[in-house]
Amino acid sequence: MEKNRIHPTGEGKSVRMSYQRQKEVLPMPNLIEVQTDSYKWFLEKGLQEVFDDISPIEDFSGKLSLSFISYRLCEDKVKYSIEKCKERDATYAAPLMVKVRLFDKENNKEIEEHEIFMGDLPLMTRTGTFVINGAERVIVSQLVRSPGIYYGIDQDKFGKKLFSCTVIPNRGAWLEYETDANDIFYVRVDRTRKVPVTVLIRALGYGTNEEILDLFGDEPKIRGSFTKDFASSYETGLLELYKKIRPGEPLSLESADSLINAMFFDSRRYDLAKVGRYKFNKKLAFRNRIKGHVLAEDVVDEYNGDILGTAGQEVTKEMADLIQNSAIPYVWIRTEERNVKVISNLMVDITHYVDCVPEELGITEQVYYPTLREILMQYSDNEDPDALANALKRSVHELIPKHITKEDILASINYNIHLEYGIGNSDDIDHLGNRRIRSVGELLQNQYRIGLSRMERVVRERMTTHDNSTEISAQGLINIKPVQAAVKEFFGSS
Repeated sequence: MEKNRIHPTGEGKSVRMSYQRQKEVLPMPNLIEVQTDSYKWFLEKGLQEVFDDISPIEDFSGKLSLSFISYRLCEDKVKYSIEKCKERDATYAAPLMVKVRLFDKENNKEIEEHEIFMGDLPLMTRTGTFVINGAERVIVSQLVRSPGIYYGIDQDKFGKKLFSCTVIPNRGAWLEYETDANDIFYVRVDRTRKVPVTVLIRALGYGTNEEILDLFGDEPKIRGSFTKDFASSYETGLLELYKKIRPGEPLSLESADSLINAMFFDSRRYDLAKVGRYKFNKKLAFRNRIKGHVLAEDVVDEYNGDILGTAGQEVTKEMADLIQNSAIPYVWIRTEERNVKVISNLMVDITHYVDCVPEELGITEQVYYPTLREILMQYSDNEDPDALANALKRSVHELIPKHITKEDILASINYNIHLEYGIGNSDDIDHLGNRRIRSVGELLQNQYRIGLSRMERVVRERMTTHDNSTEISAQGLINIKPVQAAVKEFFGSS
């Protein structure tokens, strides 16, 4: 009787005898699948993303251009097996070959297209480990704050509510908003000293007090910030912000403008990542902020003159969707205290404008309306049905920007102001919904990005100092040591 209760269980080599009478409801999950899938993503997509971000590398004069076209991992050329690597204190790795193209922009001709060796890339074993110098190593995943935008409400010792906001990118400068007991609204750019938020608004192109009040409405927090803001125009606002970010450096409008553009609007320096853009669009969604509130003024679509909502009408879900997807820049809402102006970040559903399946175009998120409008206007007279679809495919990175936009910044300031009126809600930064796992593939991708950015500087310098009398080649420009050093540093650290 007892013998009949014993039965084999398990799969493959891991078969064991079990006394269990009831069948298992769920099979045992593959516990290392997270690691193996993450590394597989890195090999298939993550590495290509890094090469796309860094391409093309151009010299300072813009005459030469070096692009990374494609890559392949030569797994058939692995020097030793896993067991041999452990015996010989070697690293289990495969050569990475990258196809690069060197282009002469001055004469508009291709110099060469060549496949070069970019170092050895450690391979993951079947059990999710790496063999580095004969020792098996495991990359531990990190639990980090998810990129996105987070609002908080605190109280001072007198019970007055203080409102704050943190804009966290995957890579780039943080923006931190805060209000004080005197209703003055401040911002910190990249963890520097705080400045009145109106200084940042001026630096974005809204120079005068009248322009700022017209943009946000007559808000006490904005007027309070004017009392601490010594700038009075776009130029003085830009220089004031530059002084706080780069104290002690020589002031010039050109350097200040290029710094702000590079800091926030350059996808090489600022990256929200896919999850960050999703959380941004979800938090700042126009529909969620106006739904359930009463309109203070009529909402009119300026493009066709349609009235989307009338004053005194409560905004339904359907109306909120229509207002957002019609790219209405702002809506006036009634609150108990006053009528307030809610600003959109101009992200819309592409199917409202184009009859398509977004996924087929590579679009998995709401799109940036100003870019979409440009493309639609450009192809409005084109009779080829595929021309528009191809243009949208080519412009995916512009339609779904990885960097923050000017409208995102203005909408985030607007959201913070309106928390006081019950429009929007605060977040718990420690909630697991606002955390994410950064696993081996992403960690390795970040390390490769560091190595390639170091290599980029070397390539650019070699392009600039190249002697015209000698022939130039991609092999001569590229130095793979910074990339190899970054990978070794990653796997060698404990």
